[in-house]
Amino acid sequence: MAKSPEEEHPVKAFGWAVRDSSGLLSPFKFSRRATGDKDVRFKVLYCGICHTDLHRIKNEWGTSKYPLVPGHEIVGEVTEVGNEVKKVKVGDKVGVGTLIGACHSCENCNNDLEVYCPQLILTYDDIYYDGTITYGGFSDTMVANEHYIIRFPENLPLDAGAPLLCAGITLYSPLKYFGLAEPGKHIGIVGLGGLGHVGVKFAKAFGAKVTVISTSTNKKDEALEHLGADSFLHSRDQEQMHAAQGTFDGILDTVSAVHSIQPLIDLLKSHGKLVIVGVPDKPLELPVFPLIMGRKMIAGSGTGGLKETQEMIDFAAKHNIKADIEVIPIDYLNKAMERLAKGDVRYRFVIDVGNSLASTNH
Repeated sequence: MAKSPEEEHPVKAFGWAVRDSSGLLSPFKFSRRATGDKDVRFKVLYCGICHTDLHRIKNEWGTSKYPLVPGHEIVGEVTEVGNEVKKVKVGDKVGVGTLIGACHSCENCNNDLEVYCPQLILTYDDIYYDGTITYGGFSDTMVANEHYIIRFPENLPLDAGAPLLCAGITLYSPLKYFGLAEPGKHIGIVGLGGLGHVGVKFAKAFGAKVTVISTSTNKKDEALEHLGADSFLHSRDQEQMHAAQGTFDGILDTVSAVHSIQPLIDLLKSHGKLVIVGVPDKPLELPVFPLIMGRKMIAGSGTGGLKETQEMIDFAAKHNIKADIEVIPIDYLNKAMERLAKGDVRYRFVIDVGNSLASTNH
């Protein structure tokens, strides 16, 4: 007979979980494995809320395993290390992003691209090497192999740095990989949400000219004055869109709703690249003719490998890049999920786990 989540492992843990596709989160007692020779255990202080969490708690992708503890933008302070750990020590500030395991022998793993490993193990809602379900950062404690631990520089605040572990690397990685992280490039960011707003910051730090592309005119002042974008394009204004055709080197599309990509392809210069990082719940239509006529490219990009994630965090600390956040207590979680579904957040919710979780453990 299978052990209960509370008895599965020796170390007691407490967090918030969802029990079914209603998506309703509530307090949950479970357990974590003992600290292995190469493991790092840390007290969770903050955890960002990602759009993925919303999809998974409601089983919108059809793969959710309940009970489910979400959270893959996890930061905190090291409380214990295994005797073979060299990367960090007790008291260090660290984070864990979207993955905690991979095969470590395939071509992707050998190239520091663990996120594309066929045997990737996600930080939550997945099956770990030992056959148990992985639980995320909406919890008091976390343990992971040191390979998956990201060191946080002293000058990067933990709360506003947490979302970079998913949102940050999701934008940083394609900018670098597709040759868009170069001064003078004209980069479009479609959608000004949790992903888009950090995309603007990274692209600007790379020296690009950045245009925010949005269906919402009320994002204009925010994009230009607060986030420092160079220009704003209202995607429902046909005149504006027509005038901007053929002017972009690359566009990062962060929108997770179904939308037409033809207008975005038209904005690209010849040989331009449209990189999709948002995850719509239905397939998008692919117009081939404009791709052929301009030798244009449409690509996708996930998060990033561990080496690049550490590079991104160090770059963010150096350039003072952090997410714009609304810090919430954990008992506000269900309300926050409702607001996130409506896009009512500027721009990322972050749970103050360290100061609010214990009081919900009755």
